[in-house]
Amino acid sequence: MKLGLNLSFATKRWLKPENLARLCAETFNVSSVQFTFDLIDPWWPKIQRRELATAYREAFEERGIQIASAFGGVASYTYAQLLAPTQAQRDVSLAFWKRAVDLTAELGARAVGTPLGGMSYEDWKDPAAARELYACAQASLIQLAAYARERGLSEIMIEATPLRPEILYTPKAARQFMAELDGKTAVPVRLLIDWGHALCTRIPEASHDMGAWLRECAPYVSGIHLQQTDGLWDRHWDFTAEGLVTPALIRDTMRQAGMEHVPQYLEVVTIFEDDADEVLARMKASMRQLHAVFD
Repeated sequence: MKLGLNLSFATKRWLKPENLARLCAETFNVSSVQFTFDLIDPWWPKIQRRELATAYREAFEERGIQIASAFGGVASYTYAQLLAPTQAQRDVSLAFWKRAVDLTAELGARAVGTPLGGMSYEDWKDPAAARELYACAQASLIQLAAYARERGLSEIMIEATPLRPEILYTPKAARQFMAELDGKTAVPVRLLIDWGHALCTRIPEASHDMGAWLRECAPYVSGIHLQQTDGLWDRHWDFTAEGLVTPALIRDTMRQAGMEHVPQYLEVVTIFEDDADEVLARMKASMRQLHAVFD
């Protein structure tokens, strides 16, 4: 199995490119990372953004680490994005994601990823409005894929989330959305599944089973987020916490689904007030546990 690391753990803490790259190489022993837009905001001025992206790219290249993809973080996820209630908001979101494509290219990564966003309460409760926004999101992804190909990217990943207004909340819904897009985009649009999202029990009609997600969506899955969770909320705990995701479950689920080739990225979102040295200790322990399974 392929173990990578989402850089979300570094937000507000390990911000110097050389130090972060060294930490990933020497302490966490990873050869592939997923960048987060919580470290560089795509809206930042282009010249300064490009300079900072170059610094990260060169630091990770020097350590022999691939920045495989770049993904929306906590900041960008708070907005309605491609499912916003007005066309003006959706246009702004598409502009943001085009800038995210630019940043991804500047980082030397080949794939950009995001949750779709979320509908307003009123739109989700209105079947006609929900259908219209569903179609709008697909149209936006078609536009974004064309732009991604122009900028040299090879893939767009969208993340399934355990919220009805965000569309991809069950395996069946996710597969339908992906199948409807398949073959219509300039670069493939693929699915990223998060262990914590898949096991979340807040949606009664969902499977609460990663194996079911993988079986249903197998043709479209290109990435997985690892986190420890209790199944109640989107915890994004590290693996020093007790939860539902065990090494045996990870190994057996991926093996039974025939998906051991799909890269999995540990995505830990810490409480900002946590002591940084304690966060580092928990990350070290978590990566040791995961390497024991993946290696």
